[in-house]
Amino acid sequence: MSASTTPLLVLTGTTASGKNRVGARLARRIGAEVVSLDSMKVYRGMDIGTDKPSEELRGMAPHHLVDILEPHESMNLRRFVDRAHEVIDDIRGRGRPPLVVGGTALYLNGLVRGVFQGPEADLELRRELRREAAASGTAALHGRLAEVDPDAAARIHANDYKRIERALEVFAATGKPISDLQRQWKQGAPLEHRLCVLTWDRAVLDRRINERVDTMMSGGLLQEVSGVLARGGFGRESSQALGYREAVACLAGEATEEETADLIKRRTRRFARGQLTWFRKWDHAQWVHGDEDEPVEALVDRVQESFGLPISP
Repeated sequence: MSASTTPLLVLTGTTASGKNRVGARLARRIGAEVVSLDSMKVYRGMDIGTDKPSEELRGMAPHHLVDILEPHESMNLRRFVDRAHEVIDDIRGRGRPPLVVGGTALYLNGLVRGVFQGPEADLELRRELRREAAASGTAALHGRLAEVDPDAAARIHANDYKRIERALEVFAATGKPISDLQRQWKQGAPLEHRLCVLTWDRAVLDRRINERVDTMMSGGLLQEVSGVLARGGFGRESSQALGYREAVACLAGEATEEETADLIKRRTRRFARGQLTWFRKWDHAQWVHGDEDEPVEALVDRVQESFGLPISP
């Protein structure tokens, strides 16, 4: 079977699960090229806080969709999915298999199931909604959304202004709830793929997250953020990256380094819980549970087997 007709291989997992390390080694074994599925690794200069693959890992296999934008530039779901499909087609066109590696669940969903084509942005409506949010709070907009689209309101957090804004915008433009339109969109045939989720026991994952944050802080996260600010600052999307907004507050004197590290740890652990909730919705996924005492190559073996790929003796 040719590379262009085989199912797309996707390795995902929570932050600090070690998927970059495992993915690069697996790609080297099977002659694949890595396609990063991470909404923040696209930004240049945001290396420490996003835990980008090291030079050693990038030397094991080509990596794509890393360092393609400046932090002040915009990346959204549609743009990312279009770029990812271009890269995947190019890799397959050269006779090599792509291996998608990353933990941005929204991008994963868009890549394999397609992207809902909604109406264009209504800038006047958005300005009106932002004025209302400033005056009455985001929760008031969430309440309005609950009236016209209770399914979407149940799914979107009351403080998630960006998604509330878009849902109200779609309803205003089409007269239909965004949840109904998205259900129609998801009826299409998904991209054929095999999905592996790399996971750890909760206590182990919490410790891995804490250790990763300590390494980020000692490795120069604050200096990295200072450099980004000096080069033009963060855009709407990049400013949402875990660790960066906390670091900006620290540089502004709003928290000590110790307080900042503790806050990043708490928020990252909470974020990882949310990722797991997303991954559990994929009932066809193969779950590989890491073992602390297991050599990395043995873990790669198990991920490889989960994809149904033979392991050479």
